[in-house]
Amino acid sequence: MPQRTIEFGKYGARGIKGSAAVARQLDALAGGIATPVTARRGMLARLHYLTRTEHSRAAAREAGLTVTDRTLRAWLEGRRSPSKRNLERIETAYWTVRRHNVARYLLGRLNREGRGTRVELHPLNQSQVDRPRQRVIEYRTLNIRHWEAIVEAWAAGDERALDDAWTDQIVDLGSQWGQYEYVTNIGFAA
Repeated sequence: MPQRTIEFGKYGARGIKGSAAVARQLDALAGGIATPVTARRGMLARLHYLTRTEHSRAAAREAGLTVTDRTLRAWLEGRRSPSKRNLERIETAYWTVRRHNVARYLLGRLNREGRGTRVELHPLNQSQVDRPRQRVIEYRTLNIRHWEAIVEAWAAGDERALDDAWTDQIVDLGSQWGQYEYVTNIGFAA
């Protein structure tokens, strides 16, 4: 069995970790507010999402948005604007709460009652690698039936656990799994 890649890109290959591509695809499936947090409309939409219920308020506080109710009301009414640091906290808290809220729904859709979801793995880009060092890597598909560890790590924002969970799944590719640790893209739908 191949070991994990230690010096990715040493000879010019380009791509991203497979787990990062999975996280990006899960974020896309989770949806979210398209307007950036720096625009007033985007900030207000995120604040309304984070303050709609007491549960979401508690989750926002847990995620790092620890301002007083008075400050929050002033932001919502437009009397004050959050600092750049607080805008970052709002964005982080929003995505943390959003991931937590949609994780169970996504898990059900991805597992599909045990049938799983087909995942497309697009190999890394070797156009900058010298010809003798290029490997033959083809487009592959994989059916993942158990998404629990992947979705749980994604919802928690734990990159290491997500990478380990993803590696546990791509081992099903056989002895070639190491070639797909880094990819240009991973595609799946729920």
